Amino acid sequence: MTKICHITTAHPVFDNRIFHKQCKTLANAGFEVYLIATHDKKETIDGVNIIPLPKSSSRMERMFKKKKLAYELALSVNADIYHFHDPELISLGIKLKRKGKKVIYDVHEDVPNQILDKEWLGPKFIRKIVSKSFNIFEKNNAEKFDAVITVIPEIEKKFYKNYRTIVVGNVPSLEVIDKSEPKTLENGKFNVICASGLTRIRGIKELIESIGLLKGEVRLILLGAFDDKAFEDECRSLEGWKHTDYLGRVSVNEVYSYMKSSDLGMCTLHPAANYVVSWPTKAFEYMACGLPMIISDFPYWKSVFKDSATYVNPQDPNEIAENIKFYMENPDLISEIGNKNRKLIEKVYSWEVEKLKLIELYNKLIE
Repeated sequence: MTKICHITTAHPVFDNRIFHKQCKTLANAGFEVYLIATHDKKETIDGVNIIPLPKSSSRMERMFKKKKLAYELALSVNADIYHFHDPELISLGIKLKRKGKKVIYDVHEDVPNQILDKEWLGPKFIRKIVSKSFNIFEKNNAEKFDAVITVIPEIEKKFYKNYRTIVVGNVPSLEVIDKSEPKTLENGKFNVICASGLTRIRGIKELIESIGLLKGEVRLILLGAFDDKAFEDECRSLEGWKHTDYLGRVSVNEVYSYMKSSDLGMCTLHPAANYVVSWPTKAFEYMACGLPMIISDFPYWKSVFKDSATYVNPQDPNEIAENIKFYMENPDLISEIGNKNRKLIEKVYSWEVEKLKLIELYNKLIE
């Protein structure tokens, strides 16, 4: 049996893309699968052998001490193929290549663009220098790996020098979604849902403000966690918070249950460098749950979703409110667009479609 080892130092052990989609899919396809990730114990779940890494007390500890340990554990697995998921592990991947191992680099984000939005790195001109430097470093080293996986075609274009670069989209699993039953929402209102990291750059404040403008006609189902207490307090002080059901972080199955019970999905991210050219996972999940959606008016998003969504300026609460009201006044459109969205997911944008490309890549690497 071919032994494969996934490695992440930055993602949680049960990350949706890494554990629930890729590792479980490969285990079901007959591979012996190991996952090196932050966890509290060694165990096997759904055919995936988890090798635990300790929690890091700081970003620097994670990027140096934890990475060194991850490399040592990876060697102890002695896998046929290694698959790493964090840009900080590029050097680890190179060391594994020097040992004669086959290595896959999985690019979850457009990291150079992501760096531009990381204010903790310093002033904008510093971030630009770091971004350009990493872009060169990433592209030059990607050529050394046996394959590169990206999440969207626009990132794939950066790695064409690597002859084995493929897109495996971070899209929903219909098998998982279809196991979830709708919740019973007895508020008698028009329910819009936002499941997201609750940060300023994700447009949460403007969304809550838009709910306040609708004078109690709408309930916002808000799922996720705030990472900043001051921002949370700011949101709680808004008029729209009175009409918000804040449920915090819930399980994936519960997220889908709440989506299926809602009337409209919301994904109004601000125009950050890493968002404007991306496939927003939550948008695809809304579609899989049969919802119409209101999303940010980025040109790239319009080219991807076309008439599957309504587009707004994510920083304009009035425009967001107007478009929510439009759906309230046109209930026939909700089922019409929702049904069409679900069919598009079934045909094009599901994990059931994408996983075949992942399995094919692995089979080619072991030929």
